[in-house]
Amino acid sequence: MSDTLASLGRAVLAFRDERDWAQFHGLKHLIVSLCLEASEVLELTQWKSDAEVDALPNDPASREALADECADVLAYLLLVADKAGIDLDTALRRKLDKNARKYPINKSHGRREKYSRL
Repeated sequence: MSDTLASLGRAVLAFRDERDWAQFHGLKHLIVSLCLEASEVLELTQWKSDAEVDALPNDPASREALADECADVLAYLLLVADKAGIDLDTALRRKLDKNARKYPINKSHGRREKYSRL
């Protein structure tokens, strides 16, 4: 795991352990919480036009809300990865390699089709 991700992971684990919350953090519960937090990111866009969503980062309160929800998602993702023994740095690099094979530049550049339709 990269130094930054590892450092963030340690900070999240320390926060959790200081509160004795590991007892509540089974893998299922962490995955559910990750999804719930991701839905809170989505909720920030509910009933808004594309232009309104694109403008979220320009409003300080909306930007802070988005940052807070992104941080919650990252915290739970780090907890899920820790619980499952996943090195996120390695996992992401491996996934990028897989996607590069599924979506070669010459077939996918500027296109939105799924790899099976290219």
